[in-house]
Amino acid sequence: IARSHRAIGERLAADFAADEKFDALPQARAAHGVSAFLTVQEGCDKFCTFCVVPYTRGAEYSRSPEAIVAEAERLADQGVRELTLLGQNVNAYAGEGGLAGLVRRLAAVPGIARIRYTTSHPRDMDEALIAAHGEVEALMPFLHLPVQSGSDRILRAMNRAHTAESYLRLVERIRAARPDIALSGDFITGFPGETEKDFEATLELVREARYAQAFSFKYSPRPGTPASALPGQLAEDVKEERLARLQDLLNEQQAAFNAGARGRVLPVLFEREGRRPGQVTGRSPYLQPVHIDGSLDLVGQIAPIRITRTTRGSLSGALDLPALEPA
Repeated sequence: IARSHRAIGERLAADFAADEKFDALPQARAAHGVSAFLTVQEGCDKFCTFCVVPYTRGAEYSRSPEAIVAEAERLADQGVRELTLLGQNVNAYAGEGGLAGLVRRLAAVPGIARIRYTTSHPRDMDEALIAAHGEVEALMPFLHLPVQSGSDRILRAMNRAHTAESYLRLVERIRAARPDIALSGDFITGFPGETEKDFEATLELVREARYAQAFSFKYSPRPGTPASALPGQLAEDVKEERLARLQDLLNEQQAAFNAGARGRVLPVLFEREGRRPGQVTGRSPYLQPVHIDGSLDLVGQIAPIRITRTTRGSLSGALDLPALEPA
């Protein structure tokens, strides 16, 4: 998430005219590896009460599909194999065909083998995008879908415009389209007025949704946001204690998800030299870091890797030679 936010560039003034928004972005940026970020959307109209983005980034605005495809083609010519589509509310992309249509167009760009996107909002996860997860081979089986809380009372106070139940049913529909999809999320503990019962509802949602990874934070007031003026601001020790309990559960789920890869052969896109001599590092379709002993000639290639060891944070393995042999 932090890498994605940095990749978007400098903060844009919220009063930019719509057609000027993307003039400030580097449209012909040079690629620096086999994976690249590609900004497709700016701004947010959701006005979550804890968030400054609508005030600092302005209203939602989408780049034209033609400009995005042209940039993708330039990146592919520079050796990029994987694109991560960026937006503060990326699945609100409003170009022709929506985000699903854009994904399908980008999947046809020669050289682009993998597509991801972040960050999405449950309200904008439409049926066309869900279908794309089951139909577009290049769209990786990984989805970052923030929920923030499992308590409907807190979700209303956050102005999230969805319920815990609607979020869970959405996850069900996505998994029906792509059963192996890995789910990621965002959570805030200690939002103003959160009770122990509210927090327990968050833990219950996590247990039901089953996350491959997640980002979790204790609530921190942002000046000028509606939430900063709400009554019931919680003590820091309460927020921290709840965050620790939530992270224990999320870490347990991440470790279990990674452990499920042991013994499997996964297609890994190798990105760079590893941390130790003779090691190369890449990513699985599920965004897991994968380390093997191998040649740097693998960088930029997608190779079958048999996973032999897992930790909460990464996978290790070796080239699966039988999978490399012609059928």
